[in-house]
Amino acid sequence: MPPRFTPERVKRDRRYRTLDKYRFIAGFLALPLAFYAVFVISPFLQAIYYSFTDWDGGATADFVGLDNYRKLWNDDRFWDSAKTSVSLLVAAPVITLSLGIFFAYMITAGGRHRRGQAVAGVVGSSFYKVVYFFPQVLSIAIVAVVWMRVFSTRSGLLNGSLGAVGLDGLEKPWLGGDYNLALFATLTVLCWSFVGFYVVLFSAAMGAIPRDLYEAALLDGAGRATTFFKVTLPLIWDTVRTGWIYMGIQALDAFAIVLVMVPDHALKVTPVFLYQRFREGQFGYATAIGVVLLVFSVVFSLIIMRVGNRDRIEY
Repeated sequence: MPPRFTPERVKRDRRYRTLDKYRFIAGFLALPLAFYAVFVISPFLQAIYYSFTDWDGGATADFVGLDNYRKLWNDDRFWDSAKTSVSLLVAAPVITLSLGIFFAYMITAGGRHRRGQAVAGVVGSSFYKVVYFFPQVLSIAIVAVVWMRVFSTRSGLLNGSLGAVGLDGLEKPWLGGDYNLALFATLTVLCWSFVGFYVVLFSAAMGAIPRDLYEAALLDGAGRATTFFKVTLPLIWDTVRTGWIYMGIQALDAFAIVLVMVPDHALKVTPVFLYQRFREGQFGYATAIGVVLLVFSVVFSLIIMRVGNRDRIEY
């Protein structure tokens, strides 16, 4: 009952106080959870339902069981797109996070020792943060269009620069149809687009490490490499693990980059394959692909959380 009508003898009961605390929490969270259920959970459940139907966008959707998933299993085009997505999933987080950690370490603790500072970043570190983060303020579609011009075979900046310095033999049709070249171009743009975010993220994590720990390591004779692997990396590992999951999901997507920048015949990732099935009116089949992507993302996240789990270091 409401607190105003609760008898005094009940209010003094410890069990009532515990119940009252959780009642307040439940009331506080009820509205946000309701919105989350309607706008997040409900679409997921609808997608799972439609993946078991032959829905073509019309008013009716007949239940077909596992037919869409059987079709998916036997579709070579799906497996080709999945191979590309998995390749990006493996390579993009490794490259992006490695660059992000390196740049963040140089900005935070990789400079020369200054007067009164045992540990300092490189000169102009604040400016570098802005430069690295700049791609994050651009629309991913704009990024794809710009890099499409860079990789253009005839008028692209990359081939033009190679020709200008006499390296004509290195000119390639980067987006012209070769799978490996198109994959390299996509991976380059993906890493370039997100590395700035991780520079800022890891810089914040490194900035929270007490300077006393660095000073103690320096007094013990530790160099930069030893300090990084023995002090910095263990203390920011939770942030690295979270970034790994986020970057893996971004790599699994790569929808706008591939759709805008890469020709259809050169490269196809699973989200683009899903989008094309929607355009063909195969809504039930497309939602089955989406459910598979969802399951794959969850499994990937659980693996990273499990494999990357280690004792938490307090400081």
